[in-house]
Amino acid sequence: MKFKDYYETLGVARTASVDEIKKAYRKLAHQYHPDVSKDPAGEAKFKEIGEAYATLKDTEKRAAYDELGRHPSGQDFKPPPNWAGSQGGQGYSFDDVDFADLFASFSKGRQHSQQQHHNRPIPGQDYELTTQVTLEDAYQGMTVDLNFSVAEHDSQGQVRHVPHTFKARIPKGVTNGQKLLLRGKGGKGSHGGPNGNLFLNVSFIPHKLFRVIDYDLFIDLPLTAWEAALGATVKVPTLAGDVNLKVPAGSSSGQKLRISKRGMPKFNRGLNHEHGDLYALVQIVVPTSLSDKDRELLQALSVSSTFNPRAHFG
Repeated sequence: MKFKDYYETLGVARTASVDEIKKAYRKLAHQYHPDVSKDPAGEAKFKEIGEAYATLKDTEKRAAYDELGRHPSGQDFKPPPNWAGSQGGQGYSFDDVDFADLFASFSKGRQHSQQQHHNRPIPGQDYELTTQVTLEDAYQGMTVDLNFSVAEHDSQGQVRHVPHTFKARIPKGVTNGQKLLLRGKGGKGSHGGPNGNLFLNVSFIPHKLFRVIDYDLFIDLPLTAWEAALGATVKVPTLAGDVNLKVPAGSSSGQKLRISKRGMPKFNRGLNHEHGDLYALVQIVVPTSLSDKDRELLQALSVSSTFNPRAHFG
């Protein structure tokens, strides 16, 4: 049979911890999953990754594998004569045995039949998806319909792809980029094995008015020159409806005006929600066309006013 370097397959050191092996497996399994990967060889790589993980995650299988030593991947290989006996499998023949079958049938220091292997509990696979939501939906909370395909083992232990559809609750106050854990919503376990989990990444759809940083919202507030100079009360939209904002006299372009607790709700696992703030950023806007009366007034102001915004130039 051909030797397979399982550590090389998962891209981990031979001294890697179980957590490091699991992390490497999850990353590669997601990358090469047939439903995700565009690589023509992706399905074959997916099976190789699963084979390596099945051996290295098991303490006794890994110990038996390590006893075989290091050999180049693909090299013709046969375990030493005393190897099977040391694992409790006296009389085991290695003729016409595939390397994967050797470790698939090995468990707890004894050789088991292929049927026994199939009857072992098999946990379902974990999956990771991304869903996009609007700021309004994140502000209120919502339910999304998720549709994807999962790999499941049938009664013969063969992998098949099964459509998976269910509703998931996006909690009020979720943040952009937040990862939600949906326990048991991944691949189905077999032979009594637990279902896998689903990790749902939440991504905000860009909003036409608001920008969000953590729990605070930002909006550009256009003002006329006279509103900024004289002060005014203007309506400003928020995710909970319009509010009246008092603009102080002498406001400058770029100035931030704070509207307290009109930002995003803060997610705190079902308790009372606090909110971030909304910041209106002053933008002075001048008319692109003037009536005769407007022009006359502005010309009179330019003659009478002593204000010089460039006085600091010296």
